[in-house]
Amino acid sequence: MKHLDATKRHDFMILFDVTDGNPNGDPDAGNLPRVDPETGQGFVTDVALKRKVRNYVDALRGTEARFKIYIQQGAVLNERNQRAYTALQRDAKKAKTEDVSATRTWMCENFFDVRTFGAVMSTEINCGQVRGPVQLTFARSVDRILPMDAAITRVALTKADEKASRNEDTGESTASSGTIGRKAFIPYGLYVGYGFFVPSYASDTKFDNADLALVWQALMNMWDLDRSASRGRTACRGLYVFSHDSALGNAPSHQLFKRIQIPSVGVTRAFEQYDVQVNDADLPSGVTLTRLLEG
Repeated sequence: MKHLDATKRHDFMILFDVTDGNPNGDPDAGNLPRVDPETGQGFVTDVALKRKVRNYVDALRGTEARFKIYIQQGAVLNERNQRAYTALQRDAKKAKTEDVSATRTWMCENFFDVRTFGAVMSTEINCGQVRGPVQLTFARSVDRILPMDAAITRVALTKADEKASRNEDTGESTASSGTIGRKAFIPYGLYVGYGFFVPSYASDTKFDNADLALVWQALMNMWDLDRSASRGRTACRGLYVFSHDSALGNAPSHQLFKRIQIPSVGVTRAFEQYDVQVNDADLPSGVTLTRLLEG
């Protein structure tokens, strides 16, 4: 199957939707969903998508040596870099002056996200820099989204002095008021993101066919491991892979992506309101379209 060949170029498009949830909050805007102020379209950053891929791979194969995850919440990167020097019996104190190609290779071989997405590991304990073969863009909604926030209250208290009154009949203390908060969400949004696989970077990081199969699996299933009350209902609605017969590619990616059109329908509340149009007739010579998931 051509979409599993890590020696060839691949361009891919991913569709996912969100219902009554927040796909990617903006910390500079009170955690409201990210939105383009000019067009009103929502967007999800590439790092948010990569985080989901990392979490999925970690849950599925994180106990295996070759599939450890480098970028994790609370991780101390220098400690991870030190693993390479310990394994290779090298002195980390000389990392700034010595050749780091061996430690860089060790990091690629042992951390899935390093050999997939790349990483900057030139910190105090230097393991070099890596450009990964899989690169993602921001995902953007097809139509305008409506960022909303709902007021929510918490009746439980955090401190005893928040109990402001006492019931004379029962003697039980009660709070004079609850704690009020906000919950950000959008009613609905269908998002489209783009990705690219560059085989020359794959050969450099020793990224293989099995790794590529795991990337496709993660992109389709990672949403089911990212469940929370704030996420609402999220689902992958499409994954389309254009595979080339050569490492350099047989057609420009932007021309291939134009073959998948999703006409705007304005105000939407369900994926079924969209008509995803895929034109796979007369593809450029040397290009194959694989529909890994639809609907």
